[in-house]
Amino acid sequence: MNKKDVRKKYKELRGQLSANELEELSLAIANQLLQMAIWQKTYYHLFLPIEKQKEINTEYILQILAGKDKEIVVSKSDFESGLMTHFLLTDNTKISPNFYGIPEPIDGLEVPVSKIDVVFVPLLAFDKKGHRVGYGKGFYDRFLSDCRPETLKIGLSFFEAEESIEDILISDICLNFCVTPKKIIAF
Repeated sequence: MNKKDVRKKYKELRGQLSANELEELSLAIANQLLQMAIWQKTYYHLFLPIEKQKEINTEYILQILAGKDKEIVVSKSDFESGLMTHFLLTDNTKISPNFYGIPEPIDGLEVPVSKIDVVFVPLLAFDKKGHRVGYGKGFYDRFLSDCRPETLKIGLSFFEAEESIEDILISDICLNFCVTPKKIIAF
């Protein structure tokens, strides 16, 4: 299946989720994450969900990170450059949705990509080789390509893997893991 068809399929599947299902699946993903041996790291990059797109509620993961006293990093997207700037999430960080409904920090302490140990990656779908499909703007591929090779890239998905995504580009960055409500897949 190509990326365009995958996007359409998974946007429709997500659209069918009730608010209750979305919360239950998000909590199940957070509980799966607790099984992983990733909690000895320091800097964790977390996306804040676009509610109208029915993205995973990352509040549960945020609570885990805060409970483990980890440094939490969130990003702001620049749609002109196609790049993201990363900020430390603190009690003083003001979050506001941008034009596309993405919750973003207004300002704060900037964190260099080189410090980030783990990235929780948003996605619409993924395949059995660790390729992911997002919204198609390439923000995360550019960001992940700047990360250190040892930075863990962990996709979060409501749904299980597609067999294969056909039109993968050389610039598409593979995941190390993907976590669904039912399992953890290593690539």
